[in-house]
Amino acid sequence: MKKLFLAGVATFALFAVGASAAELEFKPGADKRFNWASFDEFKASHDLKGQTLTIFGPWRGDDEKLALAMLSYFQEATGITVKYSSSENYEQQIVIDTQAGSPPDIAILPQPGLLADLASKGFLVDLGAKSADWMKENYAAGDSWVKLGTYKDKDGSEKFFAFPYKADLKSLVWYSPDNFADAGYEVPKTMEELKALTEKMAADGTKPWCIGLGSGGATGWPATDWVEDMMLRTQSPETYDKWVTNAIPFNDPAVVGAIDEFGWFAKNDKFVDGGAQAVASTDFRDSPKGMFTSPPKCYMHRQASFIPSFFGDGVKLGVDADFFYLPPYASKPELGNPVLGAGTLVAITKDTPAARAFIDWLETPIAHEVWMAKTGFLTPYKKANPDAYSDAPTKKMGEILTNATTFRFDGSDLMPGKIGAGAFWTGMVDYVGGKSAEDVGTGIQKAWDAIK
Repeated sequence: MKKLFLAGVATFALFAVGASAAELEFKPGADKRFNWASFDEFKASHDLKGQTLTIFGPWRGDDEKLALAMLSYFQEATGITVKYSSSENYEQQIVIDTQAGSPPDIAILPQPGLLADLASKGFLVDLGAKSADWMKENYAAGDSWVKLGTYKDKDGSEKFFAFPYKADLKSLVWYSPDNFADAGYEVPKTMEELKALTEKMAADGTKPWCIGLGSGGATGWPATDWVEDMMLRTQSPETYDKWVTNAIPFNDPAVVGAIDEFGWFAKNDKFVDGGAQAVASTDFRDSPKGMFTSPPKCYMHRQASFIPSFFGDGVKLGVDADFFYLPPYASKPELGNPVLGAGTLVAITKDTPAARAFIDWLETPIAHEVWMAKTGFLTPYKKANPDAYSDAPTKKMGEILTNATTFRFDGSDLMPGKIGAGAFWTGMVDYVGGKSAEDVGTGIQKAWDAIK
């Protein structure tokens, strides 16, 4: 979704220096879900009392509280005083601070493109091959995550600059287990089965899908996620990477094919609640509610992990609503289990022992597990205990991440703003309105050519 940049004063959060173990929510050694051995080993090798670590990141409000809870364990283990700050316009603020020569020790950002730009200007510190090798070994689809944090420096050399930590998941299809059970439908395991189920639902006289692209000035963005997911299920990760950088044009057959894969679901009046003409005008927040009416207006809804917030009162996740992984094609086994998502990346902007220690901290299971046990956190770290997740649905999402063979970041967020948050959105509205995929792709490509 398009992010709203608001001018604001940075808000600072400093938690108590030398927080005692008694103040930690999960007392070290007490909860068997956690790998306390990793905490003890880290503590024994990172005595940095008296040092200070400044972290600038995107988390505010409740997210900030969750981040501070995790950071309290880092502080307890090292003796480092951690100062965390954020701002409503954090994307702009980090650029100002680095250019002024007053960066924080650590910058945490959800925009790989912004990090790549900072790296190219010499504002990020190389994390080194050791960290990259660690990630390849310990993260599911490790090569994908290393690639996400690898950028060119000011001399044009590619280096591992940003450590992905805290992921978001997009490749999900939501449904009502009761509705499926009543109708005798089973969760599909392949794209072929998903399409067959869609056709069966339509033949049974019901609408398989609720799809809505409405989002005010950002109308169209939900379709971009669909297309990105379909690219990963029909093309190689390398082709996806070429697409988001425009190394292949938007009207390349591979891209046109992925748009039409979305159209197979969205442009068939028999497949969508309200018919194809309602797709663009239906607000994405209202769209999934059709699954919970009686009788249901639709049976499935593809959307990211945040969407339960819009299901409506009384809909309980894991009971009234559940999800399954948007499956790959059985006919394309070479593509494995691709996952589309987003997340935050951690970079060193001032090279200090405390900053290096924080990267070491992120390589411990406990740095992941103490946040997994709260809310709003997913990780591809294979050694983190999945039982640490706070509830069954989140654990299930985590397992989708750790079963992934490929992970790719939201493509529209990697494209120039005028494309990923402009021409791509409006192009998808035109597409569901009747334009061909090729015409839409050609139009988006013209817009991209115009800004080169």
